[in-house]
Amino acid sequence: MTDAWPTAITDIQPNRVAVRGYDIAELMGRVSFGASVYLILRGELPDEPIGRLMDAIVVSSIDHGATPPSALAARTVASTGAGLSQSVAAGIMAINKHHGGAIENCARSLRSIVEAAEAGGHLGAAAAGHLDELKASGRRMSGFGHRIHSADPRTARLFELADEAGVCGRYVAAARAVEAEFAGQGKSLPINVDGAIGAILCELGFEPELMNGLFMIARVPGLVAHVTEEKKRMRPMRKIDPVNHVYDGPAERSMP
Repeated sequence: MTDAWPTAITDIQPNRVAVRGYDIAELMGRVSFGASVYLILRGELPDEPIGRLMDAIVVSSIDHGATPPSALAARTVASTGAGLSQSVAAGIMAINKHHGGAIENCARSLRSIVEAAEAGGHLGAAAAGHLDELKASGRRMSGFGHRIHSADPRTARLFELADEAGVCGRYVAAARAVEAEFAGQGKSLPINVDGAIGAILCELGFEPELMNGLFMIARVPGLVAHVTEEKKRMRPMRKIDPVNHVYDGPAERSMP
């Protein structure tokens, strides 16, 4: 058909589904979700260490409590009697420039720093110069510091897995240079989970415009859980206080 439009993602034929050329039945039970996300976005299956790293990225952002805008939006819409898809969609729509978007914003900054360093400058000087540019334009460096964590527990684990996968390169080094520059200015702004994800996804070759999508993919299960809990445990149309809530789930426990 001369008027057919092209897609290189999934081929559907009678009794067969092929994702990027791989039979989906062969992928099932053999390829992790993180590796599948890498496949559908990048077109190739990752090796095992990168597959584990992708899984960790997805797990690291699965939820961050009831206070983020996406969770509050999803719960608020759910409290009106809206369905699951509507409520989760409201949460997804709250993921934007200032919530979840830090991954993309950080990645773009790190790319600029790396480009400046590769043009003949020192990485530390490039980091300092970029921070000066942001300050002069009234912008902040995304991916550093956190309103709750002074040492984000997810960051160290992600970098550990990135090191095991052999992808701690120039972008991770650029993030470290920014962190060091902040410390040199007397500011305690360590790399947070968004900064770590942004640096690692750059190392893996993802384009920045895809990165918020990774955060959305990761956050959907958490939003489904919040919506389900809201409908089961809370009265409709309640006034949701974004601060005054208490956790009453399982006590701290370890992996078996």
